[in-house]
Amino acid sequence: MSRLRALWQASFNATKRDDLIPPSERYIFNFNSKDELKKWHLYSDSEYGGLSSASLEITDSVAGADTSLTGVFSGNLSSDMSEGSTWRIRRYGFCGMRSKKFNGFIDLDAYDTIAMKIKGDGRCYISTIYTENWVNSPGQQEDNSWQAFVHTPQDRWQILKIPLDHYLPTWRGNVIEAKLEMNPARIVGMSLSVNAEGGVPGAKTGTGDFRLEVDWIKALRTV
Repeated sequence: MSRLRALWQASFNATKRDDLIPPSERYIFNFNSKDELKKWHLYSDSEYGGLSSASLEITDSVAGADTSLTGVFSGNLSSDMSEGSTWRIRRYGFCGMRSKKFNGFIDLDAYDTIAMKIKGDGRCYISTIYTENWVNSPGQQEDNSWQAFVHTPQDRWQILKIPLDHYLPTWRGNVIEAKLEMNPARIVGMSLSVNAEGGVPGAKTGTGDFRLEVDWIKALRTV
C-alpha cells in the first residue's frame, strides 16, 4: 500500500462509524437475466483476420448455481487466419467477454478481493480489471489493465477468490515490470478471456472448444 493510501486508510479507520461501514460483499455482475448480456460485448482474433469465435448466452443452469440462470461464455479457439487477411499480429487463438464501461466508474476501495462463482472446462482464463488511465502516459487513451489467471477445474462449480493485490499491471497482454498499485476506487470495467496457449501449469491448452459458466462476480472485504 502506498504511503498516501496508508494515511487515508488510517484516517478512515479512526473516524468511521458502524453505520458508514459498507457491506462485506458487493455484487458487480449477476448473470441471472438476459438483460445482463447488454452489459457485455465479445471480442476475438476474428477482428484481426483470425478464425476464433465466441458467444455469450444466458441459459438454464444445472445444480450448483445460486440461481436458475447463469451466463455461458463459449466458443472455439483457432490458430488459423482467414485467407487474404492483411493483418499481422503475433498471436491468434484468443476470445474474450468485456463489460461495457460503467457509467463513470465503480468504487471498490472498501474491498480487497474479487470473487466469482464459475464452472469451467480445465482451461486457464484471464480475469482483467480496467481502471482509469494513470499508469500510461497522458497521450495514451487506453484504460490501465490488471490481470490474474483463473484456472477452472472441469465440470465443477467453484467460488474462486482473487485478492486485488494479485492482479498484475499489463500492457497489451505483457506484464509491466514496475512496482505499481491498482486504484480500486476508479474501476471502469472488467473482462474474462481465454487464449489457446499459455496459462498455469496443468491447465488445458490448445485450439478447440472452450466453455466457461459464470453465476456471479462480487467484491469482498475479507480483512
